[in-house]
Parts: sequence; structure tokens; C-alpha cells
Amino acid sequence: MTQLNHIATPATTTSLLAQDCLTLQNTAATIPLLGFGTYKIRGQTCTAAVLAALSAGYSHIDSAALYRNEVCVYEAIKQSGVPREAIFLTTKVGSPRRMAGQGDVYQDVVETVDRIAGVDGYVDLLLMHVPGLSRDYRQRLWAAMEMVKNKGRAKSIGVSNFRVRHLEELKDYATEWPPSANQIELHPWCQQRDVVTYCQDNGIVIEAYSPLATGTRLNDPEVQRVASKHDKTPANILIRYSLQKGWIPLPKSANPGRIQENIMVFDFALDPDDMMALDALDEGHAGAIFRMNVD
Repeated sequence: MTQLNHIATPATTTSLLAQDCLTLQNTAATIPLLGFGTYKIRGQTCTAAVLAALSAGYSHIDSAALYRNEVCVYEAIKQSGVPREAIFLTTKVGSPRRMAGQGDVYQDVVETVDRIAGVDGYVDLLLMHVPGLSRDYRQRLWAAMEMVKNKGRAKSIGVSNFRVRHLEELKDYATEWPPSANQIELHPWCQQRDVVTYCQDNGIVIEAYSPLATGTRLNDPEVQRVASKHDKTPANILIRYSLQKGWIPLPKSANPGRIQENIMVFDFALDPDDMMALDALDEGHAGAIFRMNVD
């Protein structure tokens, strides 16, 4: 396994390998360059999808309390026969509607880890899912996450859907800063350049959810052109684009064929012209799928 430092000039990085990892700050953990997302995949379908992903070669699985599939992910990991230490497991905690006291917040986080990792298990990365409605909410949840990490139930902690103002605010009350990662919506039509630049400048690993724009832009003429040029699928192009930007893409699918297809992105590289063409597709907030999470 090759360990990479946070990539300073990602657009020129073409020699990536499936086993490569990025380093996470404030921890000894490293995170694989490609993950498998499980949003809106539930029940036996989720268990089967995670099993297919692990069989295809993914070693990084992403879930969340909000997805209501953590137990299914846990069952798939147990059934897979893959050693737990060979899997990088992420879950996300917190809801803007949850405004209980510190004790309840901490218990919520512990129960989330219990569901996806077992009562004696751990997650590799624990994320605050959304900034929520208030600073008080963020401060209490972050404190609970730090406690969970200190007790060994999470190897690293980070955030999701945080804008620059939230990351700056976190400095005021976090014992541990910067967060190890920030998971945000990223694809050619929603590049969130201010957040990305801030994270890169501060060594915060960037995870890209919805790297395929939930499939809504696969027929984009520019994506189709680049796909034809490299004899790859549009999905391959979008995932490879994320990788070369220095982001960690989290494509999701319940289809075993597509799960396998989506990992076939380490045998080619986009050239600078390809990257420039895809960069030019940025539509800012208007290009986001989940606009409530994007400025």
C-alpha cells in the first residue's frame, strides 16, 4: 500500500494506483483513494451491494446514521470474510433536528458506531453529517465525537457539508483541528472551489459525494467526448476526474456490474486538456444536486 501526502497539484497527478491512500491529519490512519457510497441503499440490497464492492476490490465503505443501513453494512463486512483491519469504514452522525443535551448527543454517537461496527468495534472515520442549525449544536456534537475518538471507537474525525465559515468557526471550540476530512458534493458541475482551496491549504482531505452527479449528467456531450477518447464509460471519466483533482470519490450503486465498472479507473489517465474541459463545466450552486448543502 502506497501512502501519499495530501496532493498539492492534483490536476497533474496521473500515476495513481488502486491501493494508494492519503494521510489523515491528527491520526495514524490513512484513507483509500476510492470509496463506495451507500446512500439510499437499504436492507438486503445494501448488504449485497457492500459484499459486491468488497469482492470487486473496494476497501473503503461509506455510510451514515441518516441512511438507516448501518446494520446492513455491518452484516456485509462480517459475511465478506475480509479482515476488519483491511477495510476503511466511515459513518456520519448528527441531524439538524437533534438538539438534545450533551449526554444524549454522546450516546447517539456511540450507538451509531455500535450499529455499524459492533459494540466492541470502531470506525476509521467519523463525520459530522451536516453543520446543523446552530453553533451550539456543532460544538456539542464535535465534543461528543472527540470523546468517542479518545475512547478508541473512532480512529479519526471530520465533517461533511461544511463551508469555509463552519471550518473557521470550528477552530474556536475544537480540541482537535483541523478535521481529518470534509465530505462535500463535488463533480464537474459543482466544484465548490472556495471550500476545496481552503481544505487543501489546511491539509483537510476532501471526499467527493455524488461524484457522478447522481447519474443526471452522464450524457453531457463533453463527458461523452472524453469517454469516447479514452474508450471508457462516462462514469469512469467522472470518477477519474475526482481522483486527479485530489478528491476521494464515493460512487454508489446497487448494481454489481456498475460496482465493478466504477473501480476500473486506475488503468488510464485524463490529460491536461481533458481536465480543463471538465473544469469548464462548473455551474456553482446551480449545478449542485443537493443545493441546501452548497453556497
